[in-house]
Amino acid sequence: MKKIIIIAGSNSQKSINKSLLTYTTGLLENVEIISIDLNDYLLPIYSVDFEAENGMPTAIKRLDELFDTADGFMVSLAEHNGSYAAVFKNTLDWLSRVTKKIWREKPMLLMATSPGSRGGASVLQSASAYFPFMGADITDTFSLPSFYDNFKSGEINDKSLKANLLAKVDKFQTIIE
Repeated sequence: MKKIIIIAGSNSQKSINKSLLTYTTGLLENVEIISIDLNDYLLPIYSVDFEAENGMPTAIKRLDELFDTADGFMVSLAEHNGSYAAVFKNTLDWLSRVTKKIWREKPMLLMATSPGSRGGASVLQSASAYFPFMGADITDTFSLPSFYDNFKSGEINDKSLKANLLAKVDKFQTIIE
């Protein structure tokens, strides 16, 4: 059975990106889902001085080892001021010290959502350009705008957005098999 690691790029306990991921993984078949909660990987702010004095944090070693087991990734990014949430960026910075190809050249469905009408478009654009340099094989991207209008009772209620996501999930599923 294929293993898919899912990460909501946020440390919010009520992350709307985590809600989107939970819904999206329910559309997959015959996979094992490994959910990463960034709150389980508490890290100091990356600095070369800290790394030189203390080495690599144990939490990053554990996360890197977990990434080795993945057949694919689903990442849904929170957008803070047009960019990654600080906790996610810090995690990427630490992971890149272990290996530059963080995502292991594995397939990735990259998503974002936000309360606003742009649906995290800025962070999605940034990640789409940057993640391939970090070893992501981005199969597709998906943006869910106006989360609180378009996501009710645990699912996407807009038929067009729902069909769009389903097509992208089907493509991702085909690629990982």
